[in-house]
Amino acid sequence: MKTTATKTIRAFSLVEVLAAVTIIGIIAFLALPNIVAIKEDSETNLAISRAEALNMSMASLVQANGRDRAITLWSGAADEQARYDLLAAYLSFAPAEFTDYVPDGYAITLPSSLSSLTKVSLADAEGTAISY
Repeated sequence: MKTTATKTIRAFSLVEVLAAVTIIGIIAFLALPNIVAIKEDSETNLAISRAEALNMSMASLVQANGRDRAITLWSGAADEQARYDLLAAYLSFAPAEFTDYVPDGYAITLPSSLSSLTKVSLADAEGTAISY
């Protein structure tokens, strides 16, 4: 600290600034793997949540239309997009495209038949099935 007759100049030394930057770097280095793990877990939870919402909407479709009519509607739908269009009315968040509904890095496959009312299948980017 330098003292003059009229005022005192206060400042951090270069060593103090380097020590502070080093400590912040170490803390960031230790926290980064946890942040990445939390992000991956949240993406998996989103995929599971969306798959469960589709399961609930299939049950709602059956309840609203009756089992026989719902099976007829479902089997008349040509592809997953057409089946998703049947379910969209029963979803609280339903973009127009099925591919927009499925989280990135995951695959959701709707069942081919409603006669047994099976759950949708969920898989990660490598094709490994996720049980939920």
